Amino acid sequence: MFKWTDRRETHSRDLLAAFIALSGLLVTGTLGYSWLEGWNFLDGLYMTFLTLTTIGFNEVRELSTAGRWLTMAIGLFGIGTVAVIATRGAQFLINSKRLKTRKMAQLIHHLTDHYIICGFGRIGSRIAADLENAGVAFVIIENAPSKIALIEESKKLFIHGDAEEEASLLDAGLNRAKGLILTLPEDSMNVFVSLLAREFCPDLFILARANKPVNHRRLIRAGANKVISPYEIGAHRMSQVILKPNVVRFMENVLLNDDLDLSIEEVIVNQNAELEGKSLSESNVRQHYDVIVVGISRNATKEIKFNPGASETLHAEDAMVVLGNPNMIEKLRAQGCQ
Repeated sequence: MFKWTDRRETHSRDLLAAFIALSGLLVTGTLGYSWLEGWNFLDGLYMTFLTLTTIGFNEVRELSTAGRWLTMAIGLFGIGTVAVIATRGAQFLINSKRLKTRKMAQLIHHLTDHYIICGFGRIGSRIAADLENAGVAFVIIENAPSKIALIEESKKLFIHGDAEEEASLLDAGLNRAKGLILTLPEDSMNVFVSLLAREFCPDLFILARANKPVNHRRLIRAGANKVISPYEIGAHRMSQVILKPNVVRFMENVLLNDDLDLSIEEVIVNQNAELEGKSLSESNVRQHYDVIVVGISRNATKEIKFNPGASETLHAEDAMVVLGNPNMIEKLRAQGCQ
């Protein structure tokens, strides 16, 4: 990093010196033509500009011997100065890009328990936006130049590479990641990446997109923990709007309407937390935090209790699905939950 930074500073100084030299040549040439040839300021500046840029137009006026020597000197030093500017400018841009890439790699290297999103299409970009709004760390793997430009513009962490290559997955911190989200355009790609990731990380949570229902089972066999078909979900949602409009309206108001100040969240009971080993009635979750426990997901048995009774006991690693004010839910998390 220090070596690249030093080079960048050196190129910056060289560029500045070259621009100063070029400006000096413009001034020297303009004054020189005015003194040697008796030209006005504009003619002298124009002749100097023609010489430096090697455009090759005719001389402004007939030159004397001294004027020709001046023109050759301007051309000689000017071409060298322009060459320095072009070379150092290119090196400056290359080193700036390298420095930016290395800084990005260092930021990703320090990430843990993050998510890796493979593919930044319509679905991947929406998932990235939701994770960003929720304050969840993630890294994007993408290789399409047009999409890379969008990612860079939004200042998200990314790896410019192919998600089907293990090097890209490892550079994104696969061994330290909490989950892998596969939103690649082809189901075959998602199957391959799922197999590859499962080989490296047997316990990694993998969420995959399936375009065709027939590939749902293939993705599960390839190692995906959960497979989502956007087309099936979209069709189901549209049919529910017709069949159960009031239910859909209620859920939309709870999940999407910020004015209601309500949220459905997952709250996990930590070990040795105040709530561990207590029933819902003993914990007084409803009274203390003004939230409704909609369900409990048992980590040990994978059982899901909907609308649990007051006698249901909370165990470590259980996930409570609660409905309430976001601030009160965060307060509940602070009491030994996450």
